[in-house]
Amino acid sequence: MSATDPVLRALAHPVRLRMMSLLWTVPMSAAELARELGLSHALASQHLRTLHAAGQVELAEVRVRRGGRERRYRAVHGSPLSDRQEGAPLLAEALAHNLRERAARRLPGRPGVTTDAELWVAPEVWEDVRGRLAALLDELHDAAQPPHAPGTVRVGATVTAFPLREDRPDPAED
Repeated sequence: MSATDPVLRALAHPVRLRMMSLLWTVPMSAAELARELGLSHALASQHLRTLHAAGQVELAEVRVRRGGRERRYRAVHGSPLSDRQEGAPLLAEALAHNLRERAARRLPGRPGVTTDAELWVAPEVWEDVRGRLAALLDELHDAAQPPHAPGTVRVGATVTAFPLREDRPDPAED
């Protein structure tokens, strides 16, 4: 896979990542996405076409609306961001953009969880924690409701955890 991989290129844009989050629980049209994200209808359509071409969204329904046909799309479920290594800096930049934007909208006085770490742990500890993180994020996605559903709270979550290569030369090679 290269940085020109269509899935990676589709997901490595902050607006398209936000669209994927919105389309996770409920099908939406380009017009609905445009309103929710504060974009023009044309720009929302362009981003939606990119996600569709990359196989990340699928046509969920076609409704007759105002004498026209409204196409509503939903996210193809799975974990398309997991374990992508090539092109990771491109994806990280899109994630960082969304994190900065969401952090600026954090609700004051409400608890959250923030951490940053570069740690050394035993491989079995890493595998256990990685599995539990994946399960927690699946649980959060599975519990997601349509945007603005009564009785819900809007939550931002950006998590990436991965093993790092050692930047220092191996002392045994000296």
